[in-house]
Amino acid sequence: MGIEGLGVNWGTMANHKLPPKTVVQLLKDNGINMVKLFDADQSTMSALASSGIEVMIAIPNNQLSAMNSYAHAKGFVRHNVSRYNFDSGVTIKKELAFYPIFSLNLALILPLLPQIIQNALNEAGLGDSIKATVPLNADVYGSPKTNPVPSAKRFRPDILPQMTQISSS
Repeated sequence: MGIEGLGVNWGTMANHKLPPKTVVQLLKDNGINMVKLFDADQSTMSALASSGIEVMIAIPNNQLSAMNSYAHAKGFVRHNVSRYNFDSGVTIKKELAFYPIFSLNLALILPLLPQIIQNALNEAGLGDSIKATVPLNADVYGSPKTNPVPSAKRFRPDILPQMTQISSS
């Protein structure tokens, strides 16, 4: 049995990649039972099939701007979630995540992305078990210079409207 709540991030952009089956075995050998993927490629998902490891899929940053199109969101869900969820034995964790990137001019569409993606999950029949979420990087917060402690952190003023809208969705 794995350690409750312990997971790792797994990206495949590397110079010296290990074979996915080796990585899955390393995860299992170390009691890690959750993984967040930064790309859901066929070999990685096949290696995870029937492993007992829960998977959370992140939408790559370079695909975020296309997700404001419902057709693209549906395509992403079909290609990266639906085809693996039940047929291959992969357990998709209850979240499909994407990161808010404020330097890519996504400020206008970003608040809509969770709902667009959730609608695509719902249409695929996965909405009850998988939810679109927005994990936040620490750089969305800032502390006043006069009180630079974690408890004084607030959303940065330049992204406060977008973060407020995302938080209330």
